[in-house]
Amino acid sequence: MPIASSDILFRYSGGASNTVATASLGGNMSTVSGGIITDDVLNNLFPDVTGPQSTAGATHWRCIYIHNNHATLTLTNAKIWIAQDTTSANDEIDIALDPVAIGSNTAVTVTDTSTGSSTPAGISIPGTRPSSSGTALTIGDIPATSKKAMWVRRVVQAGASAYTNNNFQLQVSGETLA
Repeated sequence: MPIASSDILFRYSGGASNTVATASLGGNMSTVSGGIITDDVLNNLFPDVTGPQSTAGATHWRCIYIHNNHATLTLTNAKIWIAQDTTSANDEIDIALDPVAIGSNTAVTVTDTSTGSSTPAGISIPGTRPSSSGTALTIGDIPATSKKAMWVRRVVQAGASAYTNNNFQLQVSGETLA
């Protein structure tokens, strides 16, 4: 049986027992059930934008893992892209792969969710936003039960308008060789 979409999980970083999005700042992948980032859950990665943040603008970072939860099969030629940018016109999402190898549990770590406009050390945001499978970031092969760390950056423009239920979607694809 090939790898199913339910075998590919997004998980928080921040330690094996982390279940909190705001603590997903790099380091080890969360391995507890509460560390799985669930689709269609409000604030599952970033909190609401505060009034001062919408006035001044803000940049926030999260380190998450793409986890191949299949017991035996490798996800080959894996890639990731932003299938849907935020629905608000006043912010945007960017993604980057962490420089650590596939399977490593030592992603770059930051001490604060907001690094201002600076990028965490070792992270390189692509010059263009990967918004389709044709422009996706190439991950490579993720073996069974292994993972790859990545970073998500949310940039809120200064003077952003209030927006309810803002969301975005990331998509992973790959092949199964059985």
